[in-house]
Amino acid sequence: MSKKKLFLRIAVPALIAVALTLIWALKTHPTPDPLSKDSPKELVKAENEEDFKLEATAVDMDTLKAYGLPIIIDFGSDSCVPCQKMAPVLETMNAEMQGKAIIKFVDVWKYSDAAADFPIQVIPTQVFFNSDGTPYVPSDTVGIDFTMYSTKDTNEHVFTVHQGGLTEDQMRAILEDMGVTE
Repeated sequence: MSKKKLFLRIAVPALIAVALTLIWALKTHPTPDPLSKDSPKELVKAENEEDFKLEATAVDMDTLKAYGLPIIIDFGSDSCVPCQKMAPVLETMNAEMQGKAIIKFVDVWKYSDAAADFPIQVIPTQVFFNSDGTPYVPSDTVGIDFTMYSTKDTNEHVFTVHQGGLTEDQMRAILEDMGVTE
């Protein structure tokens, strides 16, 4: 038997064995997808820190919804008095809710394009989404006025907003109603 045939008789089964071992290793030890709902929240946060910062210049809802966390986006301005009163609340909630909820602030006077896809009539206005990406529907026990927006053609609920400032206690009540536990 020639050396070439002997080499092929040994190499082909060896390559098949290596390929099967690699397939087995990849199937039994998958690399976590950072946007998967099954990924550890700490890993997701570490890899995508910009998405968890309070201040935003733009809002990519598809990216934010992919985290599987409740989302609150406050549209206001650094130079608006009610917004300035709410700023410490947003800072506190953003810091405390890392990995549990996404709290964002957009200055609409600096980044008006970021608010273009949202129903913002006055500032501050907060927009709320559940962890599954659907608009938040508050329970009767929250005791805060919200406005629900639906499409004209299908009457599909697309936004839940609150106009005006919120206190820390109100934010905590909303987050608890959204399913966030401290």
